[in-house]
Order: sequence, then structure tokens, then C-alpha cells
Amino acid sequence: MAEGTDDRALPATEELARARRALDSGDLAHAADHVAGALARAPTLPEVHEILARLAVAGGDGGLDLFPLQHHTFVGAVVARAHLLAAAGRPAEGLDLLVAATANAPGADWAGVPWVTAPELAERIGPDRAARVLMQVCAAAPDPVPPADRATLAAYLTLARNAVTVHPEHGLLLGTASALARRVGEVTLAVRWASRGVRAAPSKMGEVWLGYALRSAGRTREALAALRRAVDHDPDDLAVYADIAGTLADHGQLQEALGWIERALARNPSFDCAVHTAHRLRFQRDGDVRHLVALADYVRDHPDDSHEHGDLAECCRGRPWLGQLTPARGPLRQRNTATAGDASGPVAPAPPSAEAARRLRQLAHPAWPHPPAAYDTAVGLATLDLPDLLGLLAHPPETPQTALGRVLSSQDPALWVRCVQVWTCLGLLHHRTDEPWADSTRRRVLLELAHGVEAAEAALFALVTAAWVDPSVRSDVARVVAERLTAVAEAARERPLPAAASLAHLALATPDLDPDTTALARSLAGATAGRRRHRLRALLHRLLRPFRPHIPGPPPS
Repeated sequence: MAEGTDDRALPATEELARARRALDSGDLAHAADHVAGALARAPTLPEVHEILARLAVAGGDGGLDLFPLQHHTFVGAVVARAHLLAAAGRPAEGLDLLVAATANAPGADWAGVPWVTAPELAERIGPDRAARVLMQVCAAAPDPVPPADRATLAAYLTLARNAVTVHPEHGLLLGTASALARRVGEVTLAVRWASRGVRAAPSKMGEVWLGYALRSAGRTREALAALRRAVDHDPDDLAVYADIAGTLADHGQLQEALGWIERALARNPSFDCAVHTAHRLRFQRDGDVRHLVALADYVRDHPDDSHEHGDLAECCRGRPWLGQLTPARGPLRQRNTATAGDASGPVAPAPPSAEAARRLRQLAHPAWPHPPAAYDTAVGLATLDLPDLLGLLAHPPETPQTALGRVLSSQDPALWVRCVQVWTCLGLLHHRTDEPWADSTRRRVLLELAHGVEAAEAALFALVTAAWVDPSVRSDVARVVAERLTAVAEAARERPLPAAASLAHLALATPDLDPDTTALARSLAGATAGRRRHRLRALLHRLLRPFRPHIPGPPPS
């Protein structure tokens, strides 16, 4: 389904005017195009539906031939066909198309029309079809739906109410209605419907829906009881084990949670939900990054998981270097201009090109979901040549004219420079990737930078990220990080070195770091962590928003 093209940028009123003119002249095809355009912009506007009704009369076959379904059909045409199907006595087919439109473009109120909210629709389509529609809506909607978007699903909730009124003892319908109600914030209603569904037809899914509703209502003990009953119905559904474990962990019962997830893994060691949950809970237990690295390896090796998981991002969120950079606290050592390859050396590179600066501004951010995601996002710098990348380090571009840029400029301008350094070094990881790692340009340049002054931590983070995404380089990177941390720790004994704690956190994010260096890193990280934590959290709270990586596409043709 296509959302539209540039030639569909007319406002709804202009689309309507053109549709009327085309209809009056007998040009039904163009009238249909403009009606579809108007529907895409104002799906509930009565005037649009009036013109659509006229088209249905003029076009024959109820107007359906004017809105055929093709491989890529404009969303407005799909919605028009849905309404015409309903008018032709085929409302169930029309509902299926509206749900498809909702999944394709969830920000619009595609179903907010009288025929969907009419009580008689529930009687016409029957409880099984109504339940299927509600399941499709739930699959298309986030869980929970953000409050600002809930109005676009109000018509589906009305359909659920009408269907439950007509079929008050249909277990599947009550369960799916509960799932939708919970997503849109109607938690009390969700509990009531799910409870009725379990009483009418006890089942695994009924108990799961009830457990989710109770959990959303804050009734955790009852929610866990319902989920345990779901396991009794079907001991082989390991996703429920993971739900129980996650709920227990969220409420401070970590050991019991781990017991449930171990039970699931004993049944199937490769079940994706259990694996993700197990690594997350083990990391919560001991804070050892090896659990997260193992999870990243699993994600890389299993690209076709049953659904997307957020466990890795959840564990990395807000943690130094795992999910965000740290503010500058001074260099790791005094400036030394003898490092030939360092961008801060005696012969500074030329300024970067305007294109390099533009790309950097597009993706540089003080936070990322996790190191592999940061690596993937930095692919936007992959085609920059080495002089441009070094030029970005030596001549950081101005902060972007965005909300993020304004906050960085006013609160901590040095943090933007850190962003530039981090993302430029991540870009270096994509430089000449055909070269074997040991003798590669990217490794050589990053090592030179890591032994420099200004961008040392950024370069080390890029090396650590390389170890996350490529197991074959882990021993090499762990050795480099261990050497740097040992040297910094020795220097810190002689004079204060504020950046040592940041490097320690970076070491703790390094795959396959040896136990002695890990112990040293924990000691250094804990020495100043308490004094810095409040300032760091307060600053980044102002900066960070839900992160959506931007990967620049090819230039417009």
C-alpha cells in the first residue's frame, strides 16, 4: 500500500473541487483519483463521502472498478474501496481494508465513519469476524497506544462495545476486545471484558488477556495468577513463561523470575522470547556486559525472530557508552603532538566538505539504543573519504539548527563536540571494510586516535563497537582497552584524572575483557560515579528523546 506521492499534496477542499468538476464532466477515473486524495487527507469529512456515493452510482458495479486493488495502491483508494464494499453489502471485507489502512498509516482516523460505529454492523459480521478484526487492529497498534493517537482507534473500540453487547458470552470476542481496550487506556473495561471471557470460555489466551489487563491495572498478584493458569492450559507456550518472568522482575522478584526463564530454556534453549528475557534478567542480576554481548550475538545470528524485542535497548538505555556518551571531563592524558595520525597533531587536516558536515549533523546524537544500533546508524558516513572524516574531528561542524542542537548549545557545547567525535569514529568503522581487520586502515587510524588526546575515548568506543558486531576482533580490542585503562589508572595515582571514570565505563562495555581489568574498571568507575551521576542524568534528561536512527538515502534524482 502506498501512502501517496508528491502530486497528491492538494488540500482536501481542492481535491473535492476537482473531483466534482471531473464527475460533472463524466471523467470518472480522474474523479476517483481526487476522491482518494481527499479521503487520504480528511477520511471522516462528510462531503468526501457524498462525492464517493455519487461516484458509486455513476460508475456501475457500485464504483468498485474505479478503485482496484493493485500491488501498490494509494491508501486513499483502499479506504474508498472499503466504504464502497460496505455500501454494497460486504462490510466485513470493507473492515479488512480499513484495518489495513490503519496498519499502513496509523495516524489517521480511517474507521471513524457511521457504518463502522453503527450497532447493526456487529450483528451483520458476527462475533468471529468481529474478533478477527479486533485482533488485526491490535496487531497494527503499539502497546500501549500513545494518548495522542488513541482517538484514531475510537471507532474500533465502539465496534468492540457493540459486538460485546450483541454477543456477551463469546470468549474470543471478549478477549480481543479487552486487548484493544487495554491498548487505548480503557484498563477497567479491559479487565471486565477479559474476566467475562475467561468465565465464558476458559482458555490459555483468555487467561493471557486477563493477565495483561490486570497487570496494566496494577493488580500484579492477580495478573501473575492468571498467567500461571495460562501455563497450566498450555505448558509448551514459552512466551507466557517469558511474560511471567518479566513481570516478576519488574516487581523486584528477580530470583523467581530467573527460575521461570530457566524453565522455559530447559524446554527450548533457542526460543527467542526466552533467550532475550534470560539475557536481560542475567544482566540485571550481576551487571556483566557479557550477557548483553551474548544477546547481541543472538540477534545477529537470528535475524528472523518471531517479533521485535527491546530487551537489549532496555538494558543499555541510560548507561555510559552502552546507550549514551558521557560529558567531557578532560583528556585521558596531556597533549602529545608526536602522534602522526592524530587529528589533533601538528598538521591538522583540512576542514570537511559541506556534504560530510551535513551527514554528520543528521545522525549525531548523544544517545543510541545499543552499540550495534550505533554501528548500523553510522553507515550514513560510509561513503565519506578519510580526509573528510579526519576533517570532521579537527573542525567539528556547528550544532544543527534543531531542538537537540539548541539544547546542546545552551547547556553544554562541549557535548556536541563529543557527539561529533563519537559518530565520526563510528563512521571510520565503515571505511574500507573490504580490508582485513588486522591490517586495515580503519583499525590503524582508530588506534592512532585512541593514543591521542582529543578523540581518544571516541576512538576507543568505535573499537569497542567493532568488537560487539564482529566476534573475530574481540581479543584484539580487549587487549587495546586493557592497555589503555592500565596506563590511565597508573597516571591517576599520581594526579587527578577526571576522564578515568569515563574510560572505566567504556572498559566495562568491552566484550571479552579479562577479569583483572574488569575489576580495575569497576574500581575506577565507582570512585567518582556517585558525584557525577546526578549531573549526567539531569543533563541527558533534557537532551534525550526516543531515538530513531536516521540513515541518509541516495540523493534525489
